[in-house]
Amino acid sequence: MSEIKAKKPEKVREPKVVRDDLPNPVWFKPVMFGFMLLGLAWILLFYISGAQLPLGAAAGALNIGNGNILVGFGIFIVGFVMATRWK
Repeated sequence: MSEIKAKKPEKVREPKVVRDDLPNPVWFKPVMFGFMLLGLAWILLFYISGAQLPLGAAAGALNIGNGNILVGFGIFIVGFVMATRWK
C-alpha cells in the first residue's frame, strides 16, 4: 500500500488594505462643507456689513479690513482641499 501524504493547507493571504482605499470617516463630509460654508459666510458678512462687523472693526487693533477676504477664501480653500480627498 502506498501512502499518500496529505498536503498542508496553504495559508490564504488577504490583500493588505491601503489607507488610501478606505472610505472617509463619517465626520469628513460635514467638516468639509462646514469649512466651505463658513468661508462663504465670512466673505458675505464682510460685504453685507460694509466692512464694519467682521473681526471687530470697532476695535482698531483687530480691524483687518480687506484682509477678511483673504481669511474667508483661506477657510473656503481648506474645504476645497478636503474635497479633493473625498471618496
